[in-house]
Amino acid sequence: MNQIVRIMATLTTLLVLLEFGGDFNLLAQETNVELAVESSLDVQSREVINDAFGLGERLLFSLGWGFITAGQATLEVVDTNTIGDHLCYRITSRTTSNSVVDKFYKVRDTIISQIDVDGIFSCYFFKSLNEGSYHSIREIYFDHVGGEAICHKDQDQVDTLSIEQFSHDIISAFYYVRTQTLEVGQTLHVPTVSGNKKHLLEVRVLKRETVEVPAGEFRCLVVEPLLSATGIFRHEGRIRVWLTDDRLHMPVLMKSKVVVGSIYAELKEFRLGDMDW
Repeated sequence: MNQIVRIMATLTTLLVLLEFGGDFNLLAQETNVELAVESSLDVQSREVINDAFGLGERLLFSLGWGFITAGQATLEVVDTNTIGDHLCYRITSRTTSNSVVDKFYKVRDTIISQIDVDGIFSCYFFKSLNEGSYHSIREIYFDHVGGEAICHKDQDQVDTLSIEQFSHDIISAFYYVRTQTLEVGQTLHVPTVSGNKKHLLEVRVLKRETVEVPAGEFRCLVVEPLLSATGIFRHEGRIRVWLTDDRLHMPVLMKSKVVVGSIYAELKEFRLGDMDW
């Protein structure tokens, strides 16, 4: 049962499941060439048009396994601040188990991502996991000019990685995908740092579908981030995320079939952000 709740807790960020499910798939060599071309640009020169989210956006999800409601998670664009020369959105994600689950496996997880406002790439990432008796803190500092990510784990382990400019953490990768024009059949490739490793995340846009969740009925695009066949997930296990089929690309549903059954995150309440600040 602890494993089930641990899987549930990772739904905090929707895509953070990738960290517990195994390594990202590495992509073909031609993708690396395309990324290398982009990384030769001045880090200050990228500007991503963002019509998808803004200050004050808050999403509340109900988390469950099968017929069991296990807790809730929030994603919120809290405010802006400055990291170095970068004006950043501060995005927080919090997961809490409910009172029933608390009795045998209390979950209180917090994730913070600082995302460059103009370029929608990561400048800083913080993750605090408090799950039962397990506690862990991770931090990642992104130096896009120097091409490095400095990864700290529990103040003991420090790893320095060579990265592509405009690389992402797991939260900023998700928000970056939301800003993109998505079409069925399209595949996005996003350079991402997770834990103390760098990966290329592949996100496929599969189909259109209308779904109903507690927050209402939504016409959606179904996207799939690809996983390798390691960790808790079988090869046939899939994570699918339903994003609204409009400029917001707001996540309303996520499902994953794992060894122990199916888990889900359903949008329960939402508040749209200010696009004109």
